[in-house]
Amino acid sequence: MKSISKEDNISTRLIKDIKTILDSARGQAATAVNTAMLNAYWKIGERIVMEEQGGKLRAEYGTASLKELSEQLTRELGKGFSPRNLRNYRQFFILFPDWAIWNARVPNLTWTHIRTLLRVNDKNAREWYLNEASSQM
Repeated sequence: MKSISKEDNISTRLIKDIKTILDSARGQAATAVNTAMLNAYWKIGERIVMEEQGGKLRAEYGTASLKELSEQLTRELGKGFSPRNLRNYRQFFILFPDWAIWNARVPNLTWTHIRTLLRVNDKNAREWYLNEASSQM
């Protein structure tokens, strides 16, 4: 049987500790990025509702404005601003109008979770799914 030298033992522990430190940092970074992006999507939705729609749930001039906004944003910023995404951002704001309360309740959800929740029409069912998804993370 091969004996483990003190140097091998230190190296093994050191590598394990460094991996743990990096894994933790990567998890914290991913969480921070997720929170920042959800905040950005919510704010985009808020801007669309407040600025483009005058605070109303639907713009009086229909979806043509979202198409135009999508084209301009895509030209200037690249992918991620299709009319469908803009509708999702808008719906995110409409369904969850208080970002601070919402984010404090379920800070661990991702945009994928949110997009799924946006398709649930019943408020009580949406709340149930919201809490279930958050508790399973």
